[in-house]
Amino acid sequence: MGFEIKVKKIRENAVVPKIATSGSAAADLYACTDEPLVVPARGSAVVPTGIAIAVPEGYGAFIFARSGLGIKHGIAPRNCVGVIDSDYRGEICVGLMNNSDEDYVIQPNDRIAQMAIMPVMPAEYVLSEELSETERGTGGFGSTGK
Repeated sequence: MGFEIKVKKIRENAVVPKIATSGSAAADLYACTDEPLVVPARGSAVVPTGIAIAVPEGYGAFIFARSGLGIKHGIAPRNCVGVIDSDYRGEICVGLMNNSDEDYVIQPNDRIAQMAIMPVMPAEYVLSEELSETERGTGGFGSTGK
């Protein structure tokens, strides 16, 4: 197992993130609501998790869609991937987008997303007149084939 992430419950009925299997890359995040929450067709909703976490410096927490929700129901994070910085200590909320033509109902304690802890490398961005040459060069979208 990796290292520990401290979790603080912001709401009493919050569920601590859980890794489903020993090979899971991410932990499940759970809705922390008192009643069902509707994500309208082609609309969005912000879903509280009721938790805050302490991400170690040099790491970030990244929020991804649960594949079952995304593939079967069209439910995925509105911003594609959520980023939780190591210095953020507020409640984790997940903005979900419903890409289907039917309303989707989230029940209290439903698994709504997954969270992976990954290393990040801070960079200093320096203005330069030239960049190193590569085989691809300036070829953009689709330039490497199908």
